[in-house]
Amino acid sequence: MDVFLKEIELPIAAEDAFAWHESDGALSRLMPPWEKARVRRRQGTIRDGDVTELEVKIGPFWIAWVAEHQDYVPGHSFVDVQTKGPFAHWVHTHSLLRTNDPQRSILQDRIEYRVPGGMFARLVAKSNVLNKLRAMFAYRHRRTLDDLKLLSRYKDSTSMKIALTGAGGLVGKELTSLLSTQGHQVIPMVRREAKEGEIHWSPSTGEINAAALEGVDIVVHLAGAGIADARWSAAQKKKIIDSRVDGTKLISETIAKLDKKPQALICASAIGMYGDRGDQWVDEDAGGDDSFLSDVCQQWEAATQAAEDADIRVAKMRIGVVLSPNGGALQKMLTPFKMCVGGVVGSGKQYWSWISIDDVAGAIHHAIVNDNVTGPVNCVAPNPATNREFTKTLGKVLGRPTIFPMPAFAARLALGEMANALLLASTRVKPARLVETGYEFRHPDLEEALRHVLGR
Repeated sequence: MDVFLKEIELPIAAEDAFAWHESDGALSRLMPPWEKARVRRRQGTIRDGDVTELEVKIGPFWIAWVAEHQDYVPGHSFVDVQTKGPFAHWVHTHSLLRTNDPQRSILQDRIEYRVPGGMFARLVAKSNVLNKLRAMFAYRHRRTLDDLKLLSRYKDSTSMKIALTGAGGLVGKELTSLLSTQGHQVIPMVRREAKEGEIHWSPSTGEINAAALEGVDIVVHLAGAGIADARWSAAQKKKIIDSRVDGTKLISETIAKLDKKPQALICASAIGMYGDRGDQWVDEDAGGDDSFLSDVCQQWEAATQAAEDADIRVAKMRIGVVLSPNGGALQKMLTPFKMCVGGVVGSGKQYWSWISIDDVAGAIHHAIVNDNVTGPVNCVAPNPATNREFTKTLGKVLGRPTIFPMPAFAARLALGEMANALLLASTRVKPARLVETGYEFRHPDLEEALRHVLGR
């Protein structure tokens, strides 16, 4: 039997850290984004007899992994036992240990495991399994620590009801799990028929269940057609604009008319607002230009006017290049880079203002809980990188050469107008409002951010 053990000190009492592990979003917060895994079913949470069913991808195959929870000791420990899965034996004991300081604790993860097969198979797999465990728990403990620091900082805040559009998207999933573990109730707004705990809306038809929004504390609006989902034909451009403007107007006008209005509307936008600015620094006071993306963002943000006129606090989150292996630009880059055919795009001098997926969710949470966050807010890390710097850093993190450049003309041939806006334009953005209002970045450094989200 092999044993893996890892500990980390937490800035919070053992009972509070244990309660975080019992929250609905904890499992999602702890699943590394680079591991191909999905939750099939959850029965309960972490108490004795509760069951979690996952599917994990090993090579080309999806393998069922069923864990039963045992030995639940409130405020102290619980155990996951694999009843079906890829290991011959797997018992994971989670313990929250008290320290001399009642406001601090130690999280200890202890795993007893055995790789299937004979001695030779175990010898071959041992090093690989150990490396995976080290990467996984480095990620889990970093996330747990960051989330509990946040929980400690806002421990006196009131729990809120938060309506959320785009809950099934890349950012929406991260935000849902973060808000849930911070003690808030997230109510997804869905286009299909609403289930219990959901709100129906349809921006294309103008339908919305206004009554269900009465009493909601915050509305977070992330929904919109993907910018890079298809080549920018006239029809696709209209779809991109309409999905943002119509939906935002519908929400803004609806909440403006409620008897009990929400405290704030937090609306997604994008740094595409600024267009191509070369190496010029821009903050939230900079204007837009006449490019397509800038026009989209200007119309998108203007559609919140009804909420502002009704004295609802509005924050417009101008999101940069989001770093996650599960979506966005980084996901598209990983395959060619891993195949050693990644390289600089165009001149490589254009600035990419990036942000980790953790900090996108963190910045939106910051806007939710801080009344002084209003107006445009740049959701970017404080250290933007040129495309050349980004390329070299990603290659370093992946351990791959980056010697195959994509000339500007090739990018335009492949993507048309979209290439100019998404790959070749230079936008060097400052997160001035986040810094001014006290947001603490989890990942201000590009290499560290990439290593975190990629498990490297």
